[in-house]
Amino acid sequence: QVQLVESGGGLVQAGGSLRLSCAVSGLPFSSYALAWFRQAPGKEREFVGAISGGGSSTNYADSVKGRFTVSRDNAENTVYLQMNSLEPEDTAIYYCAASGLGLVFAGPASYHYWGQGTRVTVSS
Repeated sequence: QVQLVESGGGLVQAGGSLRLSCAVSGLPFSSYALAWFRQAPGKEREFVGAISGGGSSTNYADSVKGRFTVSRDNAENTVYLQMNSLEPEDTAIYYCAASGLGLVFAGPASYHYWGQGTRVTVSS
C-alpha cells in the first residue's frame, strides 16, 4: 500500500521559515518524481515544486522561485520542502505527490499518489 505522509506545517509569521517533510512508503522511491502542491481556501490546487527521482532535476512555480527548495533523501524515502521568506499568500494546505513518470511535471494529472496534506498558515 502506497502512503505519503506530510508533516511540519504550522503557524509562522511573515518572513519566517518552515520545513515540510513527506515520508513515502510502498513504492520504489528513487524511481518516482516527487512534487509539492498547495491549495489555498477558495482556490484551485497549484504546483509548488518538484524533484526528479535521482534528484538531479527540479522545477518550481514562479511564485516560489528563490524562496522554496525541494530536496529528497532516497535513503530515508523522504522529500522535503524548505520554505523561506514566507508570505501570507503562501497560506495553504500543502500536499506531496509522487509520479511514476519520473520527470518534474507541473500538472497534477501526472501524479499518481497523494498525501493528505499539512496546513501552513503565514500571519502578517
